[in-house]
Formats: sequence, structure tokens, C-alpha cells
Amino acid sequence: MLRQQDVGHRIVVRRIVGIREGRPLFSDALGELVELSETHLTLATAHGPLRVPVTQVHRAKRVPPTRRPTAAAVVALERAADEAWPAPTRGRLGDWLLRSAEGWTGRANSALPIGDPDRPLPAAVDAVERWYAEQGQPAMINTPLPLAAPVGAELDDRGWGSRPPTLVQTTPLPLPAGVASAADAPAADPSAGVAPAADASAGVAVELATAPSEEWLAVAAGRKGGLPDAARHVLTAVEQVRFAHVYADGTLVATGRGTVTGDDRRWLGLSLIEVLPAARRQGLARRVIHALADWGVSCGASHAFLQVEQRNTAAVTLYRTLGFTTHHTYLTRVAP
Repeated sequence: MLRQQDVGHRIVVRRIVGIREGRPLFSDALGELVELSETHLTLATAHGPLRVPVTQVHRAKRVPPTRRPTAAAVVALERAADEAWPAPTRGRLGDWLLRSAEGWTGRANSALPIGDPDRPLPAAVDAVERWYAEQGQPAMINTPLPLAAPVGAELDDRGWGSRPPTLVQTTPLPLPAGVASAADAPAADPSAGVAPAADASAGVAVELATAPSEEWLAVAAGRKGGLPDAARHVLTAVEQVRFAHVYADGTLVATGRGTVTGDDRRWLGLSLIEVLPAARRQGLARRVIHALADWGVSCGASHAFLQVEQRNTAAVTLYRTLGFTTHHTYLTRVAP
């Protein structure tokens, strides 16, 4: 049977899906084990998350992984992602990062346990709990899997909770053709800090600004439940950053954010891709992503990454059509 050490690894589960003529009917599922409890297990499969009650599990075991990034590659990408989403209050625990941003988003308010914390694991978790208590915040730890599976097992023993799995997805740049590039757009006033990119066929311009407009910030606040001062630091305190704006009849209808970070400025980070409900299903998110990708390539980025909750199937489907695949997953763990 499975153990906590199997979290983050590829497994196969034979589950009971019914009874016919007094005999059980079985179905096999293959995927990455992202959660294991006394009552159920959750797999990240090619078709989305699958939650299986333990009572339905006939047999389960770990299987050899498909091509998996090295630990060094996961660490490098997690470092680039941290640089792209910089918390204003920071600390260190050996190689571990401690981050606080007035509670704005899990990523900016959680420890990142990669590398050596310079003390035994139980003592490291104790230190994380003390640091967040000093900030007046609940302790949270982001656990990239399977890299931080030992940390996850320690947190399980302590009764820590878990937020839904998040996929860290990547794709090479440039993106496949399909949306007009920034080169097709009309020139902009350099003093305004705006470089528009346009889809000529649709006549929709994507403006890439060096700072977010107040309207842009209002959209972000609506999505994230407010915008404290620390949030503005997270959004803007990156050397290479652009904020995408799409207007229709003078109203902001789509937004996005791009950063270029990491070793040799390799990684374009995409975040806060948002389309207002009335403007959805018009391809605006795709146009925003392409415009930011073109900018990233112009800055020397060779790959793009994004972080998306596995349960957000609409977004995962869109990103799949743009060539994104899952590099690794992480769980945000929350102290009891």
C-alpha cells in the first residue's frame, strides 16, 4: 500500500468502480500522487485531478516515472518564480526562504523549503512556525513535489493542512504562431512606458506597460481579495516586468503580467492572466499571453512558466493549447 513517502511520485491505482453479478469491476488510473490521507488519495492524471476514496482502492503502487526534471532544474525554476513574485519581508533558514507580504497570496506568504535548512528537519519546521508567529501570520510552507516530499511527510505528522495542488507549467519560447506579435503593432510613445502589441485580424491591441494602471490594479484586487501595500511591492519590484492591458470601448477587459527572471534571465513568468466575464471566449487571454511571450523573447527568455491550480480546468486547457506541460507540482501546506 502507499505511504507518505510516495507523495509526489507516479503511481498506478486499481480501484473498484462497481459490482456486476456479485463481482467487483475494476478501473486503473495512472498519475502523480499529490495527496494521501486516511480517507482518500488524489492523483494528478492526464485528464485532470482524480480523488479516490481509500475504501475503493483495491491495489496501488509506485511505478517508474516518465521523464522528470532533475532536482537542480526544480530548484532553479522555483528560485526564478520567487524572484518573479518577491515578498517584501524575507528571511532565511539556511537555504530555505521565508516570505511575508501582509497575507497577500500564498506564494508570497510561505516558506520555500529547497536546499539545506542548516538544522534537522523537525527543528527547521519549528523555526518556520516561530518566524511566522513573529510576523503575526499563520505558518505556511510551499512543498515542490517530489523534491520536498520529506518535508511534506513531517508536516503530515504535525497535522498541517493542504491547499489544492498547483501545477508549475512550462513551455519553450517563442510560442506557436497564431496571434500577431508585437512587431505588427503600431509604435507607442516611449515616454508613456507602453509598447502595444496587436492581433491585426481582430483589431484588438494589447498594451504592455512598465507599470500597472489603477484599473489594472483594481482587477487584481478583485481577483485576489484586496491589494495591500505589500501587494504593490510583489507586483512591481522586479527589474524586468510588463503589465498587459486590453481595452474595449475605453473599458479594461483583459490583463496579464510578465516577468523575466532566473539564471541568465531564462524564464518568462506569466501571472494574473484575467479576462472580465463579459469579454470571455473571444481569445483575449491568448492574445495577452502571446504579447507577453513576444516581449519575453525580446528580453532573451528561452522558456515561459506559470502556476495554475490543477482544479482550474479551463485555464489548464488553454495553456495546453499553447504548449504548456507540467514541470512539477507543489502543495501549499498550512499549519493547524
